[in-house]
Amino acid sequence: MSFLSFFARKPKRPTGPPKGPARAWWRLRTPWVVLVVIVAGLGGWFYWSSAKMLQSPIESAIGVSDPLFRDSVGPLLGAEFVRGNSLKPLINGTQIFPAMLEEIRRAEKSITLESYIWASGTVSDQFCAALIERARAGVKVHALVDGAGNLKLKLSDVDRMKAAGVEFVVYGRERAYHLKLDINHRSHRKLLIVDGKVGFTGGVCIDDTWLGDADHEGVWRDTQARIEGPVVRQMQAVFATNWLQTTSRLLIGPDYFPELGAAGPALAQCFMSGPDERPENARLAYLLAIAAARKSIRLSHAYFAPDDLAIEMLIQARQRGVKIEVIVPFKNDSRMGRAASRSRWGKLLAAGVEFHQFLPALYHCKMMIVDDFFVTLGSVNFDNRSFSINDEVNINVLDASVARACLVGFNDDLKKSKPLTKEEFEARPLWVKALDHLSGLFRSQF
Repeated sequence: MSFLSFFARKPKRPTGPPKGPARAWWRLRTPWVVLVVIVAGLGGWFYWSSAKMLQSPIESAIGVSDPLFRDSVGPLLGAEFVRGNSLKPLINGTQIFPAMLEEIRRAEKSITLESYIWASGTVSDQFCAALIERARAGVKVHALVDGAGNLKLKLSDVDRMKAAGVEFVVYGRERAYHLKLDINHRSHRKLLIVDGKVGFTGGVCIDDTWLGDADHEGVWRDTQARIEGPVVRQMQAVFATNWLQTTSRLLIGPDYFPELGAAGPALAQCFMSGPDERPENARLAYLLAIAAARKSIRLSHAYFAPDDLAIEMLIQARQRGVKIEVIVPFKNDSRMGRAASRSRWGKLLAAGVEFHQFLPALYHCKMMIVDDFFVTLGSVNFDNRSFSINDEVNINVLDASVARACLVGFNDDLKKSKPLTKEEFEARPLWVKALDHLSGLFRSQF
């Protein structure tokens, strides 16, 4: 061995765990590696399940009031706009629950009720009593609740309904411990159809947190729609789809699908959206209306976390001169969800989108009004979970009088909201920005 080759040899690396102070770090290293692998795996899964069918901006040469918009959106969403409907927005539990219970008590043929959450309490007792009374009177009563949303519903309440003749079933899984392979998929729909003639949809579930008039932080501010007219047949079809998936039985006949005459002047459609039923319909409906906006877009949403394409299209709308106002919660039921939502607002604020934070109560609305003519309202949140993962239902309406009625509630919420400026948003503490960014990586799940 030469003198130079001796010094050119690479020293042998030590094998096994280190000695001394480095030993503690060696022991901690494995859990951190496992954590990184888990986070990376979850991130990949969440990305894979994110809305991704449509990836390019929609360009529209027509506005929402143009008949071509109606004639195009109907076939695309699989539900034609039908004429002869009325839609009345109901605000908060003080209006919503009495109206729903009144229709249930008047039922003569059938009641179909679907809720994401059903929790025992005052509201549940009222609905149980009304459904039991009608079932005993010979009305066909069908109730469906999601398997992830019935965890606070007492078995005694379910047993009372079943004993009276109410057909009560759980979508996905009967008990929390039952195996459901796709645990991320839920039915988030909220529907009530009475005699196939009167329908309700919106954001409200059967839970005491919707009681009252949204006057304190412990309750929800929400909007529900009461609908009459031919579009109720489409609403019934959405319920019947989940019922078929759950029970393998069809609901057919005039007790569920009667002939319906005109109840008002409005054009309306009811569309379903879900991973197994017209995937990303909800996302497409929102983006089509945003592309067609010419004057204004008003969004009131509990969980406003737009994806990159939605952000791009909203910015393009601002560049066309469209005024965009967004009402979001000042507080909601999920800190991580709110942080994930905030992570998406920066570019929109920079483009001139106006944000307002609702102060009095938890904000749970799910509505968009475009050009004071088009309204979409139902269970759909402006986030990836609604756009891609959950089963959802919405009503789209083309009618200036319906839009004006919905604007009353929107403008009232504006008065109770605090504007969020671009400067205030950018001045968030660094730790808040870091939390927003980290939560934003998982925004598809909130």
